[in-house]
Amino acid sequence: MDLSLFTHWVKLRLARSSPGRPEHGQATAEYALVIIGAVTLAGLLIAWAASSGSIGRLFDSAIDRVIQLAQ
Repeated sequence: MDLSLFTHWVKLRLARSSPGRPEHGQATAEYALVIIGAVTLAGLLIAWAASSGSIGRLFDSAIDRVIQLAQ
C-alpha cells in the first residue's frame, strides 16, 4: 500500500471518529452487538452439542484415531 494512501486513510478514519461527531461510539456499540450475537450463537451450539452427545463422540473418535495412528 502506498504510504500517502495509507496516511490519507488514517486521516479519514480519525476525522470520522472525532468526539464531536454524533456517531462517536457507534462502531463500539456495533462491535459489542456482533460479539454478543456470536457468543449467543456459540452458546446455543455448545448446548445443542452437549445435549446430543456430539462432543463426547467427537472426542472418542479423535482419541481412537490417535491411538490407531500410534500403533
